[in-house]
Amino acid sequence: MNSDALQIEAEMKLPWNHRDRKSVPDTLFALRNLPGAHWSRNSVQSLISDGYRGNAIVYRCVRMIAEAAASIPFESKPEGLSALLQRPSPEESGQAFFERLYTDLQISGAAFAEAISLQSGEVPKALYALRFDRLRPVYTQQGHLLHYSYKVGRRERRILPERDGWMPVLTLKLYDPGQSDQGLSPLVAARKALDLHNGSAAWAKALIDNAARPSGALVYDRQGGHLSHAQFDRLKQELNAQHSGAENAGRPLLLEGGLDWKPMSLTPAEMDFQDTRHAAAREIALTFGVPPMLLGIPGDNTYATYKEAHLAFWRLTVLPLVQKCASTVSIWLSERFEGAHIVPQIEGVPAFASERDALWARISAAAFLSDAEKRSMLGLM
Repeated sequence: MNSDALQIEAEMKLPWNHRDRKSVPDTLFALRNLPGAHWSRNSVQSLISDGYRGNAIVYRCVRMIAEAAASIPFESKPEGLSALLQRPSPEESGQAFFERLYTDLQISGAAFAEAISLQSGEVPKALYALRFDRLRPVYTQQGHLLHYSYKVGRRERRILPERDGWMPVLTLKLYDPGQSDQGLSPLVAARKALDLHNGSAAWAKALIDNAARPSGALVYDRQGGHLSHAQFDRLKQELNAQHSGAENAGRPLLLEGGLDWKPMSLTPAEMDFQDTRHAAAREIALTFGVPPMLLGIPGDNTYATYKEAHLAFWRLTVLPLVQKCASTVSIWLSERFEGAHIVPQIEGVPAFASERDALWARISAAAFLSDAEKRSMLGLM
């Protein structure tokens, strides 16, 4: 051995050149990162199928808002306009007409209606709600509205402005700062909560189909042996055909050739899907402006009583929507009805009875006011 080799061996024997070596187990575990979350698209058909038709919380929120808003009548002038709003068309009443508009507005963020006149420039004789998924605005290169295209199947109809420039199409929108020509649906803002709620429901349904218990693992224990490809494929086919689905729940598993079944149990965190669903449902309801307490969702303490939540729903969600619709329709029809004026009548709404009683009590107790002044303040003059 030469001098260089002796020097290297001597340096390796020095105490500060030694490191503690711990025994490494023979079995290694590899941790895999969770895959990225998959979110559904915000297309119109997807919002309808996954939201309004496929989710009970969304359906109930939309129905509550639309039915409550349509139940508030309008006080309108002149008489021709009042008759038109009470009976927009021979097929439906005014309440049914506005209920369709409010429903479309909550689902797509936009609602449309068409005014039908006998001749251009005349007073409209009927109002019809248009399907928002069939109507498409067409703009010029300068960004001005040219006409509307209404497509049913392969047939397409153009709705053009009348001779004086008045467009016979009513447009209601929930403002979207990113796309001013389109409305922003509440379902778009609540899309992640909607996917989470639907996904947890699908997971629970799959668990029920599997006899309400998790799966397990087949262990091949024959001194480190492996199954052949043919054996593995045959075993996989038998498991899918005879031991999967609700109809095969509880069927005993016949094992052979060194196979052993190891059942797997769910952890408490994995079983906590019910709380996750409630959290997603609360987020969906709050996006629509419906207090979760009104939907029977547990875990919401925003309002002390059901009465307070009910009043907040009418005051903060329903009434602003009705006032917006009334002002938009009034401006739209003002070019055909001289002096058009539309105001929501909230005096007869039962939800505002407590506020109305409190107002009457305060005005009645004001001794410095005359009876005529009191009647004027209450709108009875």
